[in-house]
Amino acid sequence: MGGDALVLARVQFALTAGTHFLFVALTLGLATLVALTQTRAAVSGSAVHARMVRFWGQLYVVNYAVGIVTGLVMEFQFGLNWSGLSRVTGNVFGAPLALETIVAFFVESTFLGLWIFGWDRLNRWVHLALIWVVTLTAYLSAYFVLVANGWLQRPVGFEMVDGAARLTDAGALLANPTAVLAFFHVLFGGLLTAGFFMAGVSGYHLLRRTAEVEFFRRSMRIGLMTVIVSVMPVVIFGGTQFAYIQPTKGGGDDARAAVADFTARFGPDDYMPPGPAGVGEGLMVTMWLLMLMIAAVALVKLPFGRWLVRGRVFHVLMIAAVPLPYVAMVSGWVFREVGRQPWMVYGVLKTRDALSPQVGAGTVTVSFAAFSVLFAVLFVVNAWLLARFARRGPGGAGLGAAPPAGPAEPVLSATF
Repeated sequence: MGGDALVLARVQFALTAGTHFLFVALTLGLATLVALTQTRAAVSGSAVHARMVRFWGQLYVVNYAVGIVTGLVMEFQFGLNWSGLSRVTGNVFGAPLALETIVAFFVESTFLGLWIFGWDRLNRWVHLALIWVVTLTAYLSAYFVLVANGWLQRPVGFEMVDGAARLTDAGALLANPTAVLAFFHVLFGGLLTAGFFMAGVSGYHLLRRTAEVEFFRRSMRIGLMTVIVSVMPVVIFGGTQFAYIQPTKGGGDDARAAVADFTARFGPDDYMPPGPAGVGEGLMVTMWLLMLMIAAVALVKLPFGRWLVRGRVFHVLMIAAVPLPYVAMVSGWVFREVGRQPWMVYGVLKTRDALSPQVGAGTVTVSFAAFSVLFAVLFVVNAWLLARFARRGPGGAGLGAAPPAGPAEPVLSATF
């Protein structure tokens, strides 16, 4: 029964963490593009860029709101299924997660609320500063989460005292290469996701010969430029992480030496990662190659603005390419996380020892079914909302819309 509970708990966390990561990627990338677009609008006074902020900003807010729910649900599992992790390593692993919640997430959500409800009520520079605070704190939030995950991958800056980890070097924890490199990898991965998303939505409207040709031509250019700029840094920061890869994940003589060391320290066990880790790596590389080819085509054609509007085959291609970065990121996550097994904290705490002792197969089965249904509903709702608001176009954007004016109250003009 314990083995069944362990497998179910792992699959449940994989479901929740993987689904949440899909929301995070688009949130990070769209926040950046919205902030850059609003900067352009504030500086130049461009009306079309101001409308772009409202349209793409609305899609960002929808994705952010649903993503918050998935993140909260995921957090419950640490206490529900993985109390052993908190008991043994909570003093180290919990520190960056606490910083993420208190310093980053609360600030991000507060300033996002000010940005949403401060439209046409705040000075345009103050309003612009708000979205940049939201974007930078989103990066900070992602960084702290990756510090926690990087410590699971490569534990540093701690010592074991009476069977529990104690932090001895905060600098080593925060500067852990497995966290820093992963942060930049995720940052550019988010931009890549947002670039394909923006280009795909723009391609949909241009394919339909929408009246908003100039709006979506500019949006297509921004999306394609983002893809071109981001596609190589994603693989560079991803490839650089292989210098710090776990020996058992890399294979060869180093893997055999690591297995011998673990066997001597912890006893006989299967210390090699399961097969899905390799599958994830192969799928990740395949998706990146496809995205690289699309970026190469875009780089050649980008100077021809009329082609962006009339290239119907390319419009279809960009619509079909929207899922590519999502598949690549989930595949990379599978390679990173599954490849760490059988360790929860590599070389320190096995996954089965991190499982809550009171959790049985029946309990995990019920929670797994509940979480699966909940996340399926959230995923469908998010996709439906994004598609609905994206199809409406900029004319249907309600974000920042001024309320109806009263009889003696003129309608306020936009701040930028």
